Amino acid sequence: MKSFLTILFTCLSSLALCQQKEVKAIKAIYDSSSLPELYNKIPIGLSISYTNGEVRNTPGFLRGNYNWNRIKVVPSSGTFQNGYLLLDRKALISQNYTIHLTITSTEIPQSMTADILLPKLDSIRFHHYADSLKRGFRYYLNVEGIYSSGKIFPLDTSALSFEVSEGKLLGQDLLINNNETSIQSINATATYKNDERLKALTTIPVKKLNE
Repeated sequence: MKSFLTILFTCLSSLALCQQKEVKAIKAIYDSSSLPELYNKIPIGLSISYTNGEVRNTPGFLRGNYNWNRIKVVPSSGTFQNGYLLLDRKALISQNYTIHLTITSTEIPQSMTADILLPKLDSIRFHHYADSLKRGFRYYLNVEGIYSSGKIFPLDTSALSFEVSEGKLLGQDLLINNNETSIQSINATATYKNDERLKALTTIPVKKLNE
């Protein structure tokens, strides 16, 4: 009888301990200093809350001690590896810049979810360094991206495609030869490659010969 009571007490104590350590919620956080607006490898962290009030964080970005090798993380787009999300930009756009993480571990056998909302590219615009183009000189087509984070960054041909009504495109430079004297202005269009709905249009005056 005593042995039975001892076993029962041990089982109840273990059950109570398990209940105290039950995971209540998981919050996913990304490192905004890693510039997710531009780069595709983003450090993330998980903050794990328990029903007993304890909170544990993953190492790396959050500098915790809940090791990544104890957790399996499956993102809804892109891939995950040891604290880093590798983004798939086109898939990210189709998911409105939200990545759903499915998380399992020995403490989370039924899996839990956490979302990460990354900065969205809201629009693009031309920001010219000069008010007109001079024949025989390259004119850089400077384009900026405006993000939901409030940040503005220049974009290049890795993210943009260009079309012009006149002249020649040399990478992101526009050139008109000296003998093309009839051209008075040039229309240029920049299109974001990952989402062709995002476009910017501009008209660039060409300097007159007597200037």
